[in-house]
Amino acid sequence: MDNVWVVIAAYNEQQKIASVIDSLHKQNYHNIIVVNDGSKERTADVAEHAGAVVLTHCINRGQGAALKTGMQYALKQGAEYVVTFDADGQHHAEEIQLLLEPLKNKEADVCLGSRFLTHASNVSWHRKLLLKAGAHIIWLFYGIHLTDSHNGFRAFKREAVQKLELKADRMEHASEILEQIAIKKLQYKEIPVTITYTEYSLKKGQSSLAAGEILWDMVKNKLVGK
Repeated sequence: MDNVWVVIAAYNEQQKIASVIDSLHKQNYHNIIVVNDGSKERTADVAEHAGAVVLTHCINRGQGAALKTGMQYALKQGAEYVVTFDADGQHHAEEIQLLLEPLKNKEADVCLGSRFLTHASNVSWHRKLLLKAGAHIIWLFYGIHLTDSHNGFRAFKREAVQKLELKADRMEHASEILEQIAIKKLQYKEIPVTITYTEYSLKKGQSSLAAGEILWDMVKNKLVGK
């Protein structure tokens, strides 16, 4: 696992970040980068004590900026594979290997987690409807066929990360990654993953309204050519 680096964007996650890091350690992932994105509490201290490399943004720049910082650092450390993983406990560390296998077997450059290829994830009907609508918009705009949109559980080959030109600082980065996959003609594959929503993760995570606003922004930017 020495060539696999896991990147976690974290903002005020002192409650969960240690258990997330511990779950990765149990699966023998020890190259863990936590980007402390301007947290106002002890996220950085807790993550460092749990055994992660901690990079800190002095101000809250957004998840997109945090992931970009972490991915760039991983490349500098010689990472061959980079995994993006949520800080709130929604993702399952034992499923990382499912995303890595197609990359190692040269079947894809990028693997994207999907919560809709199985019925394991406890997704609410309104969130499911929104994410499905997003997948259709992505197909119309970029020609990428997905069952899920804006899933933060991803794995990249080193070469794929090097080709990405990411500019969005906040949650729009999820759409931007998919746009870059299309523009750079990267081979991609969807992999079934489990997303476990808890009271904590729903409180911390992106609301359906915010996700809808991101999709609307994506449509507007595409139509005006930005």
